[in-house]
Amino acid sequence: MIADSAATRVQIPSVHMPAARPAPEARRVLIVTYEYPPLGGGGGVIFRDLAEELARSLDVTVLTTRGPGLAAREQQGRLEIVRVPVLMRNSESTASLPSMMSFFPSSLSAGARLLREKRFDLIHTSFAVPSGPSGLLLARLFGLPHVLSLHGGDIYDPSKALSPHRTPGLKQTVRRVIHGSDRVVAQSSDTRGRARSIYGEREIDTIPLAVRPPPFDPVPRSALGLGDEEFVLTTVGRLIPRKGLGELIEIVAALGDPRFRLVVIGDGPERENLETRARELGVADAVHFAGFVPEVKKWQLLSASDLYVSTSLHEGFGIVFLEAMACGLPVLCYDRGGQVDFVSNAVGRLLPLGDAGRFGGEILALASDPEQRTQLASAARRLAAEYSIQRYAERYRDIYAECLVQHGASEEIAR
Repeated sequence: MIADSAATRVQIPSVHMPAARPAPEARRVLIVTYEYPPLGGGGGVIFRDLAEELARSLDVTVLTTRGPGLAAREQQGRLEIVRVPVLMRNSESTASLPSMMSFFPSSLSAGARLLREKRFDLIHTSFAVPSGPSGLLLARLFGLPHVLSLHGGDIYDPSKALSPHRTPGLKQTVRRVIHGSDRVVAQSSDTRGRARSIYGEREIDTIPLAVRPPPFDPVPRSALGLGDEEFVLTTVGRLIPRKGLGELIEIVAALGDPRFRLVVIGDGPERENLETRARELGVADAVHFAGFVPEVKKWQLLSASDLYVSTSLHEGFGIVFLEAMACGLPVLCYDRGGQVDFVSNAVGRLLPLGDAGRFGGEILALASDPEQRTQLASAARRLAAEYSIQRYAERYRDIYAECLVQHGASEEIAR
């Protein structure tokens, strides 16, 4: 028997395990985006909603374009908006080539000043071009991780001769921005697939866009210039060739029924041509060009409509479809673009690209079947509710945290 004594007892040294480090979280984020409301379209709207949601828990600064009548700096609680001057940005709805080209030096200079003023944890850039080059360069100059969000038209636009995928200089710029970023996020499987096939394989996350209806009171149709007996078709978007609005006007003319009214919300360089086409086809009174309207009126018009229609050649995601669905509108559109991730025959009709005859036939069929429209409308509302801005922001907060962990590990390896 071995005596239990100090001489014979084996002393096992205690091991102090280091406490697990909490995962880093972004506290201050710089968002670089060429367009931000009231400038721009859906890409700007979703990043306004994202910035405002993130600012509930983070300090967020948005670096964007300054338009006519807009302040250079604006503070909204924990959200700061810094707008930089660009050349020839005279329209809220559409951008000029000089304005896009001048955003790079203007945002780079202003961004460098911001990064010297206060410490940011991460830079998040919206649009591969024209925002991407300045966002990525700022991140590299100041040693910060960079998250890039792709919207679709910034990498591929089948209607534009100068689309990035067709223009060697732009294509190389987009490729460098995509492959130089720490994380890349596409908003649809279509955008993700095109980014990888056109610009080279790399890991790309997919986060669907979200919709956040503003508080608004529906108004009678008469207050919007619409008749109670009319069957109202509504579409929203910039008046540019990619939206295919000339074809939509031809479809309305081919219906040959005065009860149909097409409301076109948005403005752009094609407006005069489209108005001329409506007159040539004898449907000038049936097509109402509402122009660029305030957000609340847009939602009021959608809520007063019967069907949402789009003959767009391609959409990166199609947030306007979600907005229409949130108002209980069945969606009728073509099968090309990001909307195929969420639009189906359960909430509307997804038709072969360019089949105008079938498009018109589906309008007539839905117009004559109110019970079917009611079923589609209920399903559309339920599905749109799943695409909440809270869930969208949470997905990005996760991306930020993962990016900071990755960036911190890279810095430790470098040391």
